[in-house]
Amino acid sequence: MKGMIIMCKSEIMTPNNIKSKKVFTIDCKDVVLREFQMEDLDAIYNITLQPEIEEFLPDWIATKEQRREWLVKYEIKENKEFLDSVPNIANIRNRVLRLGVILKDTNELIGWITSGLKEELPPPNREIGYAISKDYTCKGYATQAAEGLIKYLFENTNTKVLNATALTYNKPSNKVIQKCGFRLMGTMNIEGKDFYYYKLNKSDWENKSKEVK
Repeated sequence: MKGMIIMCKSEIMTPNNIKSKKVFTIDCKDVVLREFQMEDLDAIYNITLQPEIEEFLPDWIATKEQRREWLVKYEIKENKEFLDSVPNIANIRNRVLRLGVILKDTNELIGWITSGLKEELPPPNREIGYAISKDYTCKGYATQAAEGLIKYLFENTNTKVLNATALTYNKPSNKVIQKCGFRLMGTMNIEGKDFYYYKLNKSDWENKSKEVK
């Protein structure tokens, strides 16, 4: 895959340049994938206000107070549970990972990428999903983020198959999925909307990675 991808625990600097706790990151080309932090609240909330997010990711719509509660009770907590399981047995079971997409040049959170189980899909039903602010679309950031998470999951967990879905008319999202090597399996209806359903096997990803090298 293009670009060096490094998984590590990096230290966050406070405004007074005091080292804070270490967080999990995946280093891609122009972006870094990073664990959500409480200071991400405003950026996440502001992106969810964009009409595109409401259309394509309605589950992320919430009041700011709800978003704060979810960040504390679910997203940060579930990230820790996911990452704690990887060094030990690499068996992530039904755990969920949600990472912010951070632009290297500005250290700005411009979106997020996630991995969890999608109930509507047949097992193994681990899916990846992503969202990028409308101000940063069509620049390749979503593809970089997806490639980084795919590489991490296949190389560091027991994941053998990944899924992805996109509304049939969401051309940019479908393009990202196809660029990452997913194979179109067909269409499916979820809550009255038509989605393209894709699958990526670890063996196919490994073969594609060798070709790129």
